[in-house]
Order: sequence, then structure tokens, then C-alpha cells
Amino acid sequence: MDATVEIRQKPLGKLDELPRCRLMSGETPLEEMTNMAGRLGPARLFVKRDDLTGPAFGGNKVRQLEFYIGEAEAQGADTVLITGAVQSNFVRLAAASARMRGMDCHIQLEERVPKNDPIYRNSGNVLIDKILGATLHSYPDGEDETGADANLGEIARGLKADGKRPYIIHLSPGHAPLGALGYVDAARELVAQCEAAGIALSEVVLASGSGHTHGGMLFGLRALGHEARVTGVCVRRDAGQQFGRISNRCEEIAALLEMDNPVVPEDDIVLADVYLAPGYGQLNDAIIAAMKLAAETEAMITDPVYTAKAMCGFIDRAKAADEGQAIVFLHTGGTPAIFGYERDLGVAFGAET
Repeated sequence: MDATVEIRQKPLGKLDELPRCRLMSGETPLEEMTNMAGRLGPARLFVKRDDLTGPAFGGNKVRQLEFYIGEAEAQGADTVLITGAVQSNFVRLAAASARMRGMDCHIQLEERVPKNDPIYRNSGNVLIDKILGATLHSYPDGEDETGADANLGEIARGLKADGKRPYIIHLSPGHAPLGALGYVDAARELVAQCEAAGIALSEVVLASGSGHTHGGMLFGLRALGHEARVTGVCVRRDAGQQFGRISNRCEEIAALLEMDNPVVPEDDIVLADVYLAPGYGQLNDAIIAAMKLAAETEAMITDPVYTAKAMCGFIDRAKAADEGQAIVFLHTGGTPAIFGYERDLGVAFGAET
């Protein structure tokens, strides 16, 4: 059997037995970034284009939603509920995925970013939410995951009373991280692509927020016996807080897949939070510089909330890398969010106002 076929078919516990709804049309590209490498140093640089996963501008959440929507359908749900920030990519793609499968969607928008700008509150992802026909709710506290999920429960109870069959995508700790399984599978896909192209993968750099993408990719690589470093760039919490989250995610993934978990030792959890200030969804000079470099070298658009922060970490890792190393930037999407930041980005990039 061809090595790449063998990798793609390698069983990872119960991964291929769990309910799943296919939302992607196929694998996302792995592209070499030669222009950026010319600026940053001797390593080979690549981007895994998970901004091209498909529906409603795509993004990494599509992989995650394949498992949530799969479970929702298995339970006979007709309505999906989810909570997130005002410019959340996850809620946008939850609405898109629900619509693709003939379901309604209720979205709860949390006040995580101190912005009263009407463009931020109505453009970008919010506008797409509305175009998709999602029902929008608000939650006043952006740092209360448990309370936000509990409020979704109240909305769900109201829907049940009206005869609906709601399914809640819980994001707070204590709930099975089904979405992380999408990145266990993505690790299998990435390793197979590298094998087929003769790329000796050294490192993956990605945004670390909920921990589903970071934990899933890390667990998946280690379950495959791959030793590539995974650097998670903190986008919401500092490294101290995020460390426990990723460690717990790996243990939860092992439980979901009914696998022993000797594969992710604590020293494998690598986090960088130096690009986080002044906080979630807020810009700094390094973010603007990263957006500029990605656009000018590779025509790659990154957003200020997730991918531009992750690009800051990728740039520093590329500069420190040796010749022959192969570093992959996981582009998780989020492109619509840049329109919600029109005022800030307009000033940063010299647009007339």
C-alpha cells in the first residue's frame, strides 16, 4: 500500500466510527510560501489552507462542525445553538452548516471586545449571520463561558416548549470537545500531504483559543507517531491559563476516541502569548506588521483576531529556524472579520476615511 494511503487510512481510535456530517468537499491545499521565505530566512515555509474549507467563506471551524452537526443529526435535531464573540467565525460557520443540512440556527453573541463601533457590530461575520437567517441573541459578559452556555440552555428550553428539537454546541469546559476530532483528522491529512510531497515536517504554528484546533492537531500528530513541534499562539488567554486547557483537551480527546494517552507529554504543549496584548480581538503593532507581510509576500489575508496573531508567532519561528526545516502555518480563516475592523485597519493601512 502507498505510504500516503496508509496514513490517510490509519485508524485513530474510534475517530472513523463517530457520527459525522461531511461539510468539506475535500482536502485543503498545502502550499509553499517561497516569497515569505525569501524575507525570513533559510527554512522552507508552508501554509495549510484551512481558510478554504468551503461554506460561507470557510475556516477551521468547518472541520469541527462536521462532528457537532453529525451528532445533532444523529439526535434528530432541527435547530443548532451556539455562543461566541460578536465577530465569531464559529457562529457564522455554525449557521452556514445548519443551513446546509436544513436546520435553523440560534446564535448568541457575547461582549468579549470593548468596541461600540457600529461597523464592528453589524459588518463582517455579523452581516453574514443575518444573511444566513440566523436568530441572534446577546449575552453581556464575554468572559463567562459557563454562564453563556447556561443561557443557551434557557433558549433551548424555550425552543423545546415551541416544539423544536434543539442541539447545543457547548464551548465551555466540562463538555466533550467533539470539534477537536476535526483536527485529529486534519493531522492525518497534513502528514499524508507532507509524505506525498517529500516534506520533512518540523513544526506547525497555529492560533490557540478554544483549544479544539491546537489540542486536536497535537494529539493527532502524536497518535500518528509524528514528533513535529506544535506552537500554539495565544489569542484569548495567557500561556499559563491556556496550558491547562490544552492538556485537558488532549485527555478529553483520548477519552472520546477510547485511546490511551501517553502520546502528549506536558512538555509537548508549546504556547506563545507575547502577541496577545492588549487582549482578545484587539490590535497591536506586531499584528499589523504580520498582516502586511503575509499580504505583500503571498497575497494572504489574515484577520486581527486569530490568524494575524498566529502569523506573528510563525514569523518569529521562521526567523529562528535552520536551513532545511519545514514549518507549516495553519491558516484557520476568519477573513470576514477584517470588515468588522474596517476603521482600525483603515487607519493602520492608510485608507482614506
